[in-house]
Amino acid sequence: MLIIILSPNCITSVLFFHNTAAHKPPLNLYGLNARYANATYVAASKTNALEQVESELLAIKNSATSSKAFASFLENPLISRDEKTKNVEDMLKGKTSPVTLNLMTVLAGNARLSSIVGIADTYVQLMKAKRGEVEATIISAEPLNKTQTAAVQEAMKSQFPTGAKVVLKTEVNPSILGGLQIQIGDKFLDLSVGSRIEEVGRTVV
Repeated sequence: MLIIILSPNCITSVLFFHNTAAHKPPLNLYGLNARYANATYVAASKTNALEQVESELLAIKNSATSSKAFASFLENPLISRDEKTKNVEDMLKGKTSPVTLNLMTVLAGNARLSSIVGIADTYVQLMKAKRGEVEATIISAEPLNKTQTAAVQEAMKSQFPTGAKVVLKTEVNPSILGGLQIQIGDKFLDLSVGSRIEEVGRTVV
């Protein structure tokens, strides 16, 4: 029989490791945006606010891309860090989760508010991975009807991990002339007529 005796310090360490692992982001992402997004994900997970923070960051991103005044505020280097921090607190305090407010004030204090769109996109990427979502985009020369879209989706099934939740998008790009281009995660498959013409051109040359 094997008997293991843990000291109180060991038990604390084990519990700390377990709690930390439980809130670890589902992807290993690197770079400035990822550093802030990862920290935000961990903080949101610990407060059971992952979805709320995702919604709030998407709303902030939408404002940053649709409002020239807000975008100017985020990017303006002439506004001091202290003034930006105060403005952020005035705008968001009591209207967002503490996690989102903390992220925005930290960004303001570090003169990084202009990075919020990229940080929001990275956070959304982490959330999609948590939900087991796989993005797939079908690009066609003309709009696909429901029957055509369903047929392509059925043919793509073998490309998805078992149990994956597929988020399918369709786009129209007349320049491909015909056929399809398919993007699944970071994989790209070009079945367009345009690419075939280019291939023939290269062969002839």
